[in-house]
Amino acid sequence: MKGRPEALFPLFAGLETLEGIGPKTARNLEPLGVVAPRDLLFTLPYSGVDRRLLPTLKDAILPSAMTVAVTIGTHRPPAAKGGAYRIHVEDSATSFQLVFFHARGDYWKRQLPEGSRRIVSGRVELFDNMAQMVHPDFIVSEDNANDIPVYEPVYPLTNGITQKVMYKATRATLTRVPDLGEWIDQSQKNKATWPDFTDAVMQAHQPQSDADLAATAPARERLAYDELMAHQLTLALARAKERRKKGRSSIGDARLRQRVLDSLPYKPTAAQTRAIAQITEDMASAHRMNRLLQGDVGAGKTLVAFMALLAAVEAGGQGVLMAPTEILARQHFEVLRPLALHAGIVLDILTGRDKGAERKVKLAALVTQETKILVGTHAVFQADVAFAGLRLAIVDEQHRFGVRQRLELGQKGQNVDVLVMTATPIPRSLALAQYGDMDVSVLDEKPPGRQPIRTALVSTDRIDEVIERLRAAMAQGRQSYWVCPLVEESEVSDLIAAESRFKRLRAALGEGIVGLVHGQMPPSEKDAAMQAFQRGETKVLVATTVIEVGVDVPNASIIVIERAESFGLAQLHQLRGRVGRGKEASTCLLLYQAPLSNSGRQRLEVLRETEDGFAIAETDLKMRGTGDLIGTAQSGVPRFRVADLEKQAGLMQIAQSDARKLLAEDPDLKSARGKAARMLLWLMRQEEAVRLISVG
Repeated sequence: MKGRPEALFPLFAGLETLEGIGPKTARNLEPLGVVAPRDLLFTLPYSGVDRRLLPTLKDAILPSAMTVAVTIGTHRPPAAKGGAYRIHVEDSATSFQLVFFHARGDYWKRQLPEGSRRIVSGRVELFDNMAQMVHPDFIVSEDNANDIPVYEPVYPLTNGITQKVMYKATRATLTRVPDLGEWIDQSQKNKATWPDFTDAVMQAHQPQSDADLAATAPARERLAYDELMAHQLTLALARAKERRKKGRSSIGDARLRQRVLDSLPYKPTAAQTRAIAQITEDMASAHRMNRLLQGDVGAGKTLVAFMALLAAVEAGGQGVLMAPTEILARQHFEVLRPLALHAGIVLDILTGRDKGAERKVKLAALVTQETKILVGTHAVFQADVAFAGLRLAIVDEQHRFGVRQRLELGQKGQNVDVLVMTATPIPRSLALAQYGDMDVSVLDEKPPGRQPIRTALVSTDRIDEVIERLRAAMAQGRQSYWVCPLVEESEVSDLIAAESRFKRLRAALGEGIVGLVHGQMPPSEKDAAMQAFQRGETKVLVATTVIEVGVDVPNASIIVIERAESFGLAQLHQLRGRVGRGKEASTCLLLYQAPLSNSGRQRLEVLRETEDGFAIAETDLKMRGTGDLIGTAQSGVPRFRVADLEKQAGLMQIAQSDARKLLAEDPDLKSARGKAARMLLWLMRQEEAVRLISVG
């Protein structure tokens, strides 16, 4: 594995190697994410100052930055120490003043003698009805007019860094850009009318007008694409490495699946049928499956997962379904048990609770292959758990499984196929950024018979009416959730909020009817409280957000979410999905603290208008940005310097298909374009990816 190519050394040298940058300035640049000259290439100007030479300031709309040729007139030194030094000047049609503070002696008299000609450029403002330019940015003789940039780029700054420093440092860096070859497919480049990489960085740092600052300007769009392409190449290489692992072709005869489908009271949706077909095709191929099944709340992921597990069993193997918590594992087990009975196969569950003799019996049944499908928590990862013929592992992940964990999953069997399920609708651009190494199936329809959920916004000062509403629901035998707000970041205050709400509801509705679940409880107590609610012993469950995605209580038809404005949209949508699982019409009450901000109201109204999780996720992304939406730190979504995931989702898609196509044609990146692509990976600090390229 060779290190970074020599052509890139100047871009990855110390910042101090740039003229005019010493150790202190180098330290000051760090908050901008600039630690090498290469980072300056991707730190683009965000606005610009138009410094075209104008004939006159007359009739100009002030204040604004202007450039004009003037004749120097009378000088008026300050009357008192520290006052303003004023010079009267005239352009072709009007007069104004140049103003300087802290003028020393006759410095300006010598620099700007009366009667001389100069070009001045700076911000012009009205003061006491007189136009004035305070401390011009540029003062040059008419012979040196070219020293003033026609359109001056404005860079992001940080403490101790000025525009002049940024301008000089970026100019010095531009001289170091080597010819890197072309990694973009020629037809794609022509179609988009993108410049070469070197021209693109030059143009991006030397905009000629506001239009050149737009994300859609060809130079900027190309640099955004390059970032996305490097990221997608990395994911595609990880995917190719996965795919090079021999898979096991699992082809079933569909008899078990048919039995289950025949037993269902409804027909699967078109989306379910499509996903089942994609998964079975993957399982039948000689490559390992690495697929994401993305489905909105209540879209019927469990049925699709079970069909895949049955295909593994029909092919003579076993399957495992893993859930993040014991309560969800138990729930999957309860939902799948009747289906397994129809199929006539043995289904079992293994969690941390299974101990001693009982556990031994369960493990033995796996080894003899009597148990065909196992549902469990991460306990199935433990060393003593051995399968006779594991072919498919399904992970139901609320907490995001990173690429690395996905790779570890396959260790339990020979060439196990992997299917990851998520109930979080992820906007297309983010799904590509986060799961680009996987193939994706999307369930975007609700199964028939699901009741719509009515969503209403209620101000917290009407809390008594809401409690009465719960009382009425209880009288009809219905159950309700009450979700407490996330107060600050501390769990202690969450706890106080939940306990005081619990006490108030218990006082209003009666002893023994209200349950409580919060994050500080020992797991066994939490499970007991959840089970009491599932069995219908408690009628109202007060909870912090620990009522996880997937918890299924068909008899619960009301969910109250207190201080709804403090939750993210996607999270509110997930919580709302806890109701509407039975035959009754359900209600979600979003309790907000008045007065709501405009954006707060807008966000809650989106929930009132739609139940489409994908539409909600897109809105959330537009309103909050990538970082907030998923807490970028732990989300596995990369930070891009030029590309904007929200506005350039289409570009991400193009980059993904280009990266996959390039690797299909040139898996070792040996061609001229392949070598340029390696260069791109080094340039974008994707050294890990370079190591994934198959050796030899």
